[in-house]
Amino acid sequence: MPGHRGFGMDQPHHGWSPIITRPPIRWPNGARVALSVVVALEHLEWEPPAGAVQPPGVYDRPTPEYRAITSREYGVRVGIFRVLEALAACGIPASVAVDALTARRYPWLVRHLIGRGAEIVAHGLSASRTITSRMEEAEERALIAETLETLAAVAGARPRGWFGAHYGESTRTPRLLTEAGIAYLCDWCNDEQPYPMTVPGAELTSLPLLVELDDWFALRERRFPVDGYARLIAEAFDRIYADAGRAQGGRLLAFSIQPWLMGQPFRIGFLEEALAHLTRRKGVWPATAGAVVDWYRRRGG
Repeated sequence: MPGHRGFGMDQPHHGWSPIITRPPIRWPNGARVALSVVVALEHLEWEPPAGAVQPPGVYDRPTPEYRAITSREYGVRVGIFRVLEALAACGIPASVAVDALTARRYPWLVRHLIGRGAEIVAHGLSASRTITSRMEEAEERALIAETLETLAAVAGARPRGWFGAHYGESTRTPRLLTEAGIAYLCDWCNDEQPYPMTVPGAELTSLPLLVELDDWFALRERRFPVDGYARLIAEAFDRIYADAGRAQGGRLLAFSIQPWLMGQPFRIGFLEEALAHLTRRKGVWPATAGAVVDWYRRRGG
């Protein structure tokens, strides 16, 4: 759907809502900040399909591009286990965004995640196939259906949440996700509280991730040193925590990390340091993405 020009947002997917004008959100036990960490597990295809929109910097050399692809595989072989331990040490339940090809190739890993109490979030078909408006509606609908059916078969239940590969969406995606039974999505990076999306005849909640705190974005796009990235997370939390202590109600701090990046032995300590900072104070509610959305829908939205 093309954008239109008028008051507020120039798209139809949600309204404009200044945060200081909203009714305050009250998190469980009076917490100031709801904290969700979404861990992204992605599969890179050695030979991506023709015409697929691919992540930057991966297929710059002729395929198979061993360096890029095998560095991503580190995440599902080694990095994920360090990241899970880091989250558990701080009492943060994991929300793990898994794409369909990862689930299909590593079903043991999906079952391991579920056994550790992780929430599985749908993450598209693969990191090599980002949703964009170049797709036909039937193609996008089929991608969503295959993703959810694959994850349901491996995990034993259909995911309720969606986090698109590389935050990718088309102008149709919110509608198609609700038609497929998705309750919330994490692709919109424009807030510090959940908010309702505008989807005719359905309820869809945005759980916004702060893209500036995404490890890929900070380390690869912004070129932060890893110690600077840890400070970035801590400073963001400190300001959000302070703002939530004013009369504006509870806030949300949610961001995504990639195990092939932060699970490296020379980075994991900085992640552990940052997570400890987030959970050191009283008034923080560590929760899965789905738990935050459920609470918001019942009491805050």
